[in-house]
Amino acid sequence: MTPILVENFLQSLMAGLLVGAIYGLMCVGLALIFGVMRVINFAQGDFMMLGMYVAYFLFVAFGVQPTFGNIVGPYVAAFLAAPVMFGVGYLAHQFLISRVSGTRTAQLEGEGHYAQLILTLGIALVLQNAGQMIFGSMVVSVRTPLSSSAWIIGPLWGDFVEIFVNKARAIAAVVSLLVIAGLVLLIGSTRLGKALRASADDPTAATYIGVDVNFAHSIAFALGTSITALAGGLLAPNYPFHPFVGLEYVIIMYAGVVLGGLGSIIGAFWGGMTIGIVQQMSALVLPTQLQNSAIFVFFLLIVLLRPQGLFGRVTERT
Repeated sequence: MTPILVENFLQSLMAGLLVGAIYGLMCVGLALIFGVMRVINFAQGDFMMLGMYVAYFLFVAFGVQPTFGNIVGPYVAAFLAAPVMFGVGYLAHQFLISRVSGTRTAQLEGEGHYAQLILTLGIALVLQNAGQMIFGSMVVSVRTPLSSSAWIIGPLWGDFVEIFVNKARAIAAVVSLLVIAGLVLLIGSTRLGKALRASADDPTAATYIGVDVNFAHSIAFALGTSITALAGGLLAPNYPFHPFVGLEYVIIMYAGVVLGGLGSIIGAFWGGMTIGIVQQMSALVLPTQLQNSAIFVFFLLIVLLRPQGLFGRVTERT
């Protein structure tokens, strides 16, 4: 194997790991909503789009850029967008999603899934078209000098093999890992996390022991929305976006969640990581426009060989 091939392989692998960490974070937001609520949310990508625009306007119009500068500012804006989108997600659940989920699904055909599909698709269409009218169709991004600079690892093979680590992607990947670690601690070690897990495992039994299942669902939906919006804010310095960008990423989210195993938070993260690696590695042999095709070929292979996903359970909950 020549040094050039080795360098290209390692460079693609590094890019896949960095992008995959952010994909994993956005997949975790969707997995949290589905795992706790069993809601099929097709509007998740558009909530992410809205979070990207919130981060963008916080950065350029609400004082984040002059206060924190072009290096720290984009990440401050991404974190500030998260609580804003938490509020949006909470309100969306209270006024819309709660009507077709939670304890009300007992009166709905198909446990409310038919209504959930129509409702979340409707929300997605409203957000897309409202975004088109408010933000326009121009592609924008959060500008930072980190996006065009890199750390160099190497040379690793004589004077030939060097790996370039994009600074903006690397920082976003580290932030994603820290957020995932915090979420795991929240779910596993806090009273709120126990309420979320109880609501996910058996809503009826959780109600009998004093858990407010509807409130837990509101928190889960809001938290999942804010996590995915944070991932969008971390993507914004590297990937220009527009009001219809959510459609591109919601497909990646669902593929990652299914790959990791439905209902598994850690599985969703590794599913997103796997998609990022496959997407970037496929660029070695495929043109850029076929990268998503490689993702779905790999997705089909996993579904055929392990239908429950990488971390999913073989048995279904009853």
